[in-house]
Amino acid sequence: MAAEEQDGELERNSIKEKARLRLREFDVRDRFSHLPLARAAVLLPLMVRAGKLHLLLTVRSMQMNYLVTPVVGFIEDTFQPSPNPDEVSNVFVIPLEYFIKPLNYQTVPYKTSSGYHGRMHSFTYDDPEHKMSFRIWGLTAHFAVFLALVIFRRRPTFEIDYDLDNLTSSSENYFMNLYASVYERKKSNI
Repeated sequence: MAAEEQDGELERNSIKEKARLRLREFDVRDRFSHLPLARAAVLLPLMVRAGKLHLLLTVRSMQMNYLVTPVVGFIEDTFQPSPNPDEVSNVFVIPLEYFIKPLNYQTVPYKTSSGYHGRMHSFTYDDPEHKMSFRIWGLTAHFAVFLALVIFRRRPTFEIDYDLDNLTSSSENYFMNLYASVYERKKSNI
């Protein structure tokens, strides 16, 4: 292996290891397993490309609508996805830093039925590889923003619903407020 290939491999491993250490600090394990919700998960695959962390995202088919838990993992930047077209209509890679320093961002304030006020993030990413724009919003944007906050420890260029000095408890409060709203809505529909 040439010296510059070895240097590149060391840099990728260093970036991955720093991210892994930060993620371990925020691993919730089974903290919310007592909640009576159907369980599902979504993988947030990270890769190092050109010395920076990137997130591989999919555009879900319109037939999907699930409550999900994020699971973060690493993939090689050479990974070639082969999605099920019934579930995924597109796959793209976006720099993780875009979720704290976006070029095209909007926020939509909302109030849950239990009175909790929050923000829905919406990002538009102009993908140079596919030569198209992708909208990242809702739960996907929420997970991506939180992942970027955990790894980079930097305040984004937009307002967020978390206290960066106490990210774990503020994110748990955010989740529990959303859960309370969903629970109340389900109770009222019974």
